[in-house]
Parts: sequence; structure tokens; C-alpha cells
Amino acid sequence: MTIITTQANTESNEIKLTQFTTGGGCGCKISPEILDKIVNRQFQSEIFPSLLVGNKSNDDAAVFEIDNQNCIISTTDFFTPIVDDPATFGSISSVNAISDIYAMGGEPLLAIAILGWPINKIEPSVASKVLEGSRKICASVSIPLAGGHSIDCPEPIFGLAVTGKVKKSCLKRNNTSVVGSLLYLTKPIGVGIITTAQKKGIVNNEHLEVATNSMLTLNKIGATFGNLKYVNALTDVTGFGLLGHLIEMCEGSNLSAEIEFNKVPKFDFLYEYIQQNSTPGGTARNWKSYGHKIGGLGDLNHSILADPQTSGGLLVSVDFEHSSNFETVCLKAGFALKPFGRMIPKKEKAVYVS
Repeated sequence: MTIITTQANTESNEIKLTQFTTGGGCGCKISPEILDKIVNRQFQSEIFPSLLVGNKSNDDAAVFEIDNQNCIISTTDFFTPIVDDPATFGSISSVNAISDIYAMGGEPLLAIAILGWPINKIEPSVASKVLEGSRKICASVSIPLAGGHSIDCPEPIFGLAVTGKVKKSCLKRNNTSVVGSLLYLTKPIGVGIITTAQKKGIVNNEHLEVATNSMLTLNKIGATFGNLKYVNALTDVTGFGLLGHLIEMCEGSNLSAEIEFNKVPKFDFLYEYIQQNSTPGGTARNWKSYGHKIGGLGDLNHSILADPQTSGGLLVSVDFEHSSNFETVCLKAGFALKPFGRMIPKKEKAVYVS
């Protein structure tokens, strides 16, 4: 488990980046319902046999086969500030973008920056701190921040385009789960609720620190999962919430899932914020998009399971007979994981919650 810490901004004229945004982190993603209307996943003007993973699936990154053994992974991810400190924002954005490489079972090679900045509202020196935070993350995984592109825009935006590599035999997808597989999650959920509480000025600083450390935790263990044949499907949990990304896994694999709410990894201090209406707008958008695909879930709990995550954990589908081996591998890497659900034959609903 790798957590990168950043130095908080202590200048007297401290800038609170979240005050300049209408959304924050992956919560500003376009909802699954609207995205489906924008993206024509069936359109293909040419056939590219070397494109192993592309627009037709809802996976985390594109994968292009270089030869019979090796593939290149390509991804991009960017968003508006999820925290106030600029260096921490740059770090979280970078951890989040690099995660897509790990979610394919691969390793990153290099990154380039994507920066949008309201030059007339926030000093360029603050943007420089965002880049400092990004460089720190890139250095921690031994890749260069090799360039990028910037524009002047109304809200601050930052992210990365990342190139990675993976052996073809180690490539993991989100649509290859099988019946009976157990489901694991490497990080607790609830980040959207906590960061919304921060914007409302009601967050407990200790709770915010826990959520921030989670967002700063790299999903490097995904490269290890790539070497485990019994990991049959893999994705990361971000703006569509746990339910949204699990639905993608279910529908792509032509299966359904049963999960136990009490076993889902989540922060244990969420309900006090939900009771204060600290629920991000992305939760409602998510639920509107896919709530009809969920069975057995109460209103209060959907605020947690549909909560948009920023730099969330890896959702892992594991062959049942190898679950003990998987948990041992994770424990050695610092993750004490237990299953919270399983994949079942396809039913009317995509996910059933008990």
C-alpha cells in the first residue's frame, strides 16, 4: 500500500480551490445515462484488429497490441478540485489518472499534464503548486511528467494522460467475470460525502484526513493482480460510484451480482454527514441513471453505494476456489480484504443488495 503525503498550503493568502468549482473530483463526471447518449459505442469507421480494448466497452483504458506478447495502455482523466490545497489536488488527480493503468493489470510508463486555469481569478503560482503535487506522484512510480497542454478556462481543472504497458497474458478487463466469483474492494467508499461536507464547512478534520489519504493511495497492487490468473475481472471505482462500476462489470460479463451492504468497505462516519444533507449532486445523477437496475436497496444506503468516488479503489472479481490465495497475496501487500458479494447468473436486475 503506497500513500503519498503532500505539504498543506500555509500561506497567509491561502487559496481554497474548491470555492472556484461547481463540482469536485470525479463527481463532476457526466452521468452514465447522458454519456450513453453522447458516445456511440457501436460506431466504428475502420477495423483495428490490434485494438484489444476500445470504445465498444466501458473499460478503464484503451489497450493496443504491439506484438503477440506486449500491449500499450492509454488513458486520460481530469477533473475540478476535490480538495483546497493545490499540491494535494495535483497529487490526487495524478493518483486517480494513473489508477486506470493499474486497473488494466499494467504498469505506467509516462504521463503528460492537462491543465485548465482561470488566469484572471487564481495566480499562476498556485497552478505551479498543482504541478508540483503531480510531479511528486509521478516520481513515486518512477515515470516522467513529460509535458502537457494548458488552457485558460473558468474553473481550475487538472489531470493526466497516461501511457502504460502490460503483457497480453496479464491484461485485465472489466467484462470477463464468471459465475460464482467473489467480489472485493481495495478502498472504502464515501469520499464524495466527506468532500461535500468539506465544501459545506461541516467536516471533521480527522475524517477529511482519512478520506484524503485514501485518495492519495496508489492502486499499484493492480499490477500484481495482473499476474494472478484467478483474478478474472478488474476495474477501479470512480465517479459512477460502486454500483455504477459494478453494473458495468455485470452487464459486460452478462451476469448479475449479489452484495451485502454491511460487508461493503466504507468509512464508518458517513451517516452523520448524510443526515446533514452532505450528499454530492453526482449521487442523484448516478441513481437516476441506474437505480432501476438495482434490487433491494433502501434510500439511505443508496447515498453510499452510488456516491461518486475520486481516486477510488479497485473492484476485483476472483475465482471462488482461489479466494484464500488472493486474500493472502493482498495481506502481504498491506490489504486485509474480505469479499462483499458474488457474481450470479443473469437476472432481471444487475445488482441485488441485502
